Amino acid sequence: MTILTWLTGPNGQIISSACVIIILVLMLFMSTRLYTSYRNKRIYRLLTLTIPLFMIQNAVLAMLAYPEQKLPPWLHIVSTLLQIVSFIIINFVFMKLYTHRGAQIKVMPFLILIGLTFVIAMGQSLIMNPSSDTVLPGGQYRFLALDFYSLIVTFLILLGTKGVEMNGKFSASLITYFVLDLSRIADNYVFHGSVDWLVLLSYFLPIVYFMQLFLLLFEWVIERLMMTYQSSITDGLTGLYNRRHFTTKAEQLMRRQNGLAVIFCDIDNFKKLNDTQGHYKADGVLKQVAEIMKEESAGIGAAGRYGGEELLACISLERVKPDRVAESIRSRVEQETIVTVSVGVSTSKDGYEVVQLIKQADEAMYHSKTTGKNKVSLFSSLPSSKKKALST
Repeated sequence: MTILTWLTGPNGQIISSACVIIILVLMLFMSTRLYTSYRNKRIYRLLTLTIPLFMIQNAVLAMLAYPEQKLPPWLHIVSTLLQIVSFIIINFVFMKLYTHRGAQIKVMPFLILIGLTFVIAMGQSLIMNPSSDTVLPGGQYRFLALDFYSLIVTFLILLGTKGVEMNGKFSASLITYFVLDLSRIADNYVFHGSVDWLVLLSYFLPIVYFMQLFLLLFEWVIERLMMTYQSSITDGLTGLYNRRHFTTKAEQLMRRQNGLAVIFCDIDNFKKLNDTQGHYKADGVLKQVAEIMKEESAGIGAAGRYGGEELLACISLERVKPDRVAESIRSRVEQETIVTVSVGVSTSKDGYEVVQLIKQADEAMYHSKTTGKNKVSLFSSLPSSKKKALST
């Protein structure tokens, strides 16, 4: 017996079903974690309930691989029924997961497809005749109506992805499943198991399909984790680091580099802007200033939001002069936005802790604010009386 003969026999189906079940177990673990961790309980519950249906269906396929067991014909229909229903439900789930909230994925078309599956399966069971015309060489039954209906369902769902801007990887998985259906139909009704590569396709394309679904789900989990992490370290409006994480980044930079500078910016007359032009306009200006801070500190440090209209940057002293960076920020804000900023700068020469540096940069910014605004002040250049007042 050659390897090809061995794989195209019952052993090929056993290997295929075993591999698919292993992939489904991993997917079930992820879906359970999603169900317990996120608010969208309904869709994750549906995913968690659907995956075991696929597992049962593949277990039944493995049982049916050996014709000598003489299993009842209705078990063959159950296997095909589970396959189609599970396929419809899981594709509904993935379409809900991967489409934006504005896209309306209607439940009714999927319910109709599921209902038609049961109707066709019932009709097929009533007219089923265990004769040589309906039994395949391996002992499995073929169901013309259900087999071609499965192909139609796959095609309809594939067409449906065009109108909802689905992920290209999801469309690729549907194409894989469509090719799988075609190979099964061609093998069952045209070649009757005589073409080895078609038999191998029907056995091993399910592994490819479920691996594609696994990767889609894994990608979804990673995206959710990244979003959760980002929301915990960044400010929702500006996208800059929040105060706590900015302090952490600054401390890390201070440990790695020989010197650190903190640049403290406060938007001038921001309250007046809020009162005269509204919160929407003010928020837009705040985002513009934040983007300038982010661009100016990119590659040499990090930027954060201290609170309100107060923004921060921490930069390394190894490659740049902090007063030049601060002046570049002030100048760009004046030229590119409708506001100005008062800026204060402190360096690790003035203090030994990040919290102390932030306080000193804040004091220098306040000096800029009270002596004309739209200017840069260095803490090292402040009058001695102000430095002493801060230290007491």
